[in-house]
Amino acid sequence: MSRTPRLLLLVLALLSGPAWPAALSVTVTDAAGKPLEGAVVSVSVAGAPKVAAAGAVAEMAQQNRQFAPRTLIVQAGTSVHFPNLDTVRHHVYSFSPTKPFELKLYAGTPSAPVLFDKTGVVVLGCNIHDRMTGWIVVVDTPYFAKSDAAGQARIDVPDGEHLVRVSHPQQPDGSAPFEKRVRAGASLSVRLAFKPEA
Repeated sequence: MSRTPRLLLLVLALLSGPAWPAALSVTVTDAAGKPLEGAVVSVSVAGAPKVAAAGAVAEMAQQNRQFAPRTLIVQAGTSVHFPNLDTVRHHVYSFSPTKPFELKLYAGTPSAPVLFDKTGVVVLGCNIHDRMTGWIVVVDTPYFAKSDAAGQARIDVPDGEHLVRVSHPQQPDGSAPFEKRVRAGASLSVRLAFKPEA
């Protein structure tokens, strides 16, 4: 076989192989145009599993009488541990329809994690410390990120066009997430019309 056909076959093989991931960058601001930390950015990719692999786990601790992290994003099917790193006991609960549960007054780490198998927002509280509030956002894709203090989130996704959703757990009830189809590698600016609580 001559060199030219071999080169052509190699190029065709590379083109037909798996798509390389590309970074999708999203910048989120609030109603005042200020960077919005803790916004949830998720990307629906055709063919990607909607439920996490068996055994997927995450952690939301209680530290300095706060939830850490304050907002946790997990894929549906993920079990979450709630270790108490404080010297005082906590009583973690949620009345959210997405996942109502209760971990009665405890120290250390409860032996069994809590399974989050339904998508939506779960608001957390502590019966002992009223000012403790946290959120677990359950998504149906393995492609997600949380915006940082600069309002920026970056997700590596396969090549192609995908549906991007952006929301924040402190948005008013009933607020629809921002949605837009964009190509991998794009940069997107999103303004959510509300101002979060400190």
